[in-house]
Amino acid sequence: MIAPSPFASFFMAGFECSTQKRRDGRRLDLIVSTQHDVRVEADYRACAEMGMKTIRDGLRWHLIERAPGVYDWSSWRPMLRAAKAAGVQVIWDICHYGWPNFIDIWSDRFVERFAFFAESAARVFAEEMDGAAPVWCPINEISFFTWSAGDVGYFFPAEKGRGPELKRQLVRAAIAGAEACLKVDERARFVWCEPLIKVERTEPHLNDAADAHHNSQFEAFDMIAGRRDEDLGGRPELLDIVGLNYYPHNQWYFAGPTIPMGHHAYTDMQELLTVVHARYGRPMIISETGAERNARAPWFHYVCEEVRAAMAAGAPIQGICMYPVLAYPGWDNDRHCDVGLFRTPEGGGERTVYEPLAREILRQAAEFGA
Repeated sequence: MIAPSPFASFFMAGFECSTQKRRDGRRLDLIVSTQHDVRVEADYRACAEMGMKTIRDGLRWHLIERAPGVYDWSSWRPMLRAAKAAGVQVIWDICHYGWPNFIDIWSDRFVERFAFFAESAARVFAEEMDGAAPVWCPINEISFFTWSAGDVGYFFPAEKGRGPELKRQLVRAAIAGAEACLKVDERARFVWCEPLIKVERTEPHLNDAADAHHNSQFEAFDMIAGRRDEDLGGRPELLDIVGLNYYPHNQWYFAGPTIPMGHHAYTDMQELLTVVHARYGRPMIISETGAERNARAPWFHYVCEEVRAAMAAGAPIQGICMYPVLAYPGWDNDRHCDVGLFRTPEGGGERTVYEPLAREILRQAAEFGA
């Protein structure tokens, strides 16, 4: 039986909080570059006013753990207090791609340090949040993280051919972090956010490779649930809430181009969701979704229609998170990524609202409420 939703709202808002180092060594901090660090309470209130009272946001591990076991929580405590003041619930990403410079991600120390950090974060949350039950995403998008840093050399440490090794390492750390959080508060809930993808076959002699690529999206979930690689410490109870990140570019031909929505080879999102439900039988959320520029409202409409259809077929979907809810400078070249509901005008000033998307959110809220 699926337990009642732990979330404060069905529609959610996510703030881009990536802190990875690029291949060239530059550290990103999207919370700073979007001014979310100085506008956090106003940002949370603006989301709440749109009915999005559950938020996705993140800790910045590299800022907090300045030396092994030496924690400075001054970048996070104001965010916790802002959430409390604004009356919102936050799903906290403990690691959103970045980690401190002094830790070797390939070492056993990475797992140990992450577990200590997660436990310490759980204690700070308990101090600040007046008995509220925490909701954590221990490590965001293990599959994408693995591909980026271990397969194709996109993120630091920019390795190639070490993806499977890195995936096991990240899963081991995420499981250790989750267990550490439970030691502090056994009520803790976990959202495991992974890309929802479809890889289409091309040539018959490549079918096995295409299928393996497609099925790789389930590996992290399976490891966390203890269905494979049991030495990592996974167990069924840890696979709490399945988070699925889905964007317009999440379907492609194997070793080929993206399959656009409306193409004959495009698979309806509803079908992909029902496959995940059949595989795991766990509560689900769309933990990230969104599109750029004038595709924002039509894409949100499409996702909501597909989620409703999947729910009607029995999939226990407990939320849809617009991600990111705030426009941001691109990872690679600082280009203005015009996404989400809010943006900051060039030169500063108050956030502005993208009205077509605001209207669609309100319309969909009425539909789901009915």
